[in-house]
Amino acid sequence: MKLSDFVIPEAIIVDLRATGKEDAIREIVRSLCQAGRLAEGDLDSVARAILGREELGSTGIGQGVAVPHTRHPTVNRLIGTVALSRRGVNFAALDGEPVDILFLLISPPNQPGDHLRALENISRHLKDERFVNFLRQAKDRENVIELLEEADQGTP
Repeated sequence: MKLSDFVIPEAIIVDLRATGKEDAIREIVRSLCQAGRLAEGDLDSVARAILGREELGSTGIGQGVAVPHTRHPTVNRLIGTVALSRRGVNFAALDGEPVDILFLLISPPNQPGDHLRALENISRHLKDERFVNFLRQAKDRENVIELLEEADQGTP
């Protein structure tokens, strides 16, 4: 599975405004609505599902990275996006540090395999320091898309 299989390019945010976890999640979910991948009426329900997942344990995995995710019946295929924060988001990350790279993922409840494969793919790329550093330096959506495509080159 490649990043391009589920990342919605039109929803990528390169300058996330929110600095708190809930606001950040809502802003990212809204970008998926604006990209036409979620109905506007589902924004609250999806955001609440992601926040509910966060209550089980923060998806802020440390080193400035978070991967908020959920399964939700309003989507019929795996979707996700990337958000970069210049200010940092207080995400209750495992290391206590602010988060500046967020990969958000939403999948249908009946596709747990795709959900896990996508999380595994994201996790693998986020362990690559070069990828993470270039992502932090991305100035616009096109830069992020190029980095994701380059990362996909090495993905079977």
